[in-house]
Amino acid sequence: MIFYIILIFATFFAVILLTKSVFDILDKSSEEYKKKYVSQAVDDFESMFIYITPNQLFFLNIAITAIILLLAIMTFDTWTFRIITATIGFFIPGQIIKIIKKKRLEKFNKQLVDALIQMANAFKAGLSFSQAMQNISEEGIPPLSLEFELALKEIKLGVPIEEALVNMAKRVHSEDLDLVVISTNIARQMGGNMSEMYDTISVTIRERFRLQGKIASLVSQGKLQGFVVGAMPLLLGMVLNKMRPDLMEPMMESWFGVILVVLIVILEFFGALMIKKIISIDV
Repeated sequence: MIFYIILIFATFFAVILLTKSVFDILDKSSEEYKKKYVSQAVDDFESMFIYITPNQLFFLNIAITAIILLLAIMTFDTWTFRIITATIGFFIPGQIIKIIKKKRLEKFNKQLVDALIQMANAFKAGLSFSQAMQNISEEGIPPLSLEFELALKEIKLGVPIEEALVNMAKRVHSEDLDLVVISTNIARQMGGNMSEMYDTISVTIRERFRLQGKIASLVSQGKLQGFVVGAMPLLLGMVLNKMRPDLMEPMMESWFGVILVVLIVILEFFGALMIKKIISIDV
């Protein structure tokens, strides 16, 4: 009798220790996630002048995952598809942030060409560098006008023009802007025709846009093929799960079926990475 009591208490304490360890691991994992991924996402938002705290973004991510899991429970009959869908949904906010940042960068680069032509004309009219930037910040549209306005505020607070331009380049992460900033700082230190330099850079960036558009049209077919081939197994599995659940449920209820589905998802992921690597051409 005493042996069984000791065994019950030992099991009870073992369960408590195991639960505490699991919660500690989850807490540490959540902190690491906030530190690495959520903080990076917050920095991306701040670079786009969207201010949100890491905790708000973390709970927003959890809420979106919960909503997607609820929709998956209402749609699928097996927990394997539900868990896979919820796992994919957990990474959707991060991908949305990347898409928004990419679209903003593309818009900034297109506006930069017109801004360079405007600054070149301003120099020909006898305006100073700060006055030319002031015209762009007032007459331009976001996001370019916001970045120039912030750079002007730094200059008015006593920050050197070269440093303000470097800070703007660090915020935007644009290769075209990096070229403009480096060329501008060198020209201001060594001397040179600023208007002619900006005209040359604008022509170079326009030619680069033309090449990028041509490459995008050539690789669009490869992107479409990769998407169709990658989505076909998942869509086929969903259709079969709806049409013939008597055939799909036995597979999902066995360990072999679950391992097979996980293996398919892993292979799909690596296949998508390989296709992305093949069609990614940097100009």
